Amino acid sequence: MKVYIAAPLFCEGERNFNEKLDAIVRQCGHETYFPQRDGGCIADLPEYIEGLPKRNYVFNLDCAHMDWCDAILFLYDGRVPDEGACFELGYCYAKGKRCIGYKTDARSFIDGFDNVMLYGAPEIVLHNEQELKDFFTDLK
Repeated sequence: MKVYIAAPLFCEGERNFNEKLDAIVRQCGHETYFPQRDGGCIADLPEYIEGLPKRNYVFNLDCAHMDWCDAILFLYDGRVPDEGACFELGYCYAKGKRCIGYKTDARSFIDGFDNVMLYGAPEIVLHNEQELKDFFTDLK
């Protein structure tokens, strides 16, 4: 299965955590599109790529890979979920892709629940590495 990893990638801690998640999904036999590896961090890219401003280039690249994937792994962690990852989850949900959440963060929006739009999109929300391994091992 082809899996798009949707997660924040703006600090060393986030990037390291994302790399661990990507490695687990790949070890379970899946191909991934991992934006921080495959698209790059916007701050590190040249201003123009293939004649496009870097922001347009990255947006188009990520959208093409959301179309390519069979499923998305959406990382909830953070004080609030990452805006880009929220867009990616909504895009994939609207396209009928399998949506899987991953949340190790105890913080929630209200009364112990996440925003209703984020709560409703994933078919399942996993909460630790073992659940992630088990789910993606069984997912074919």
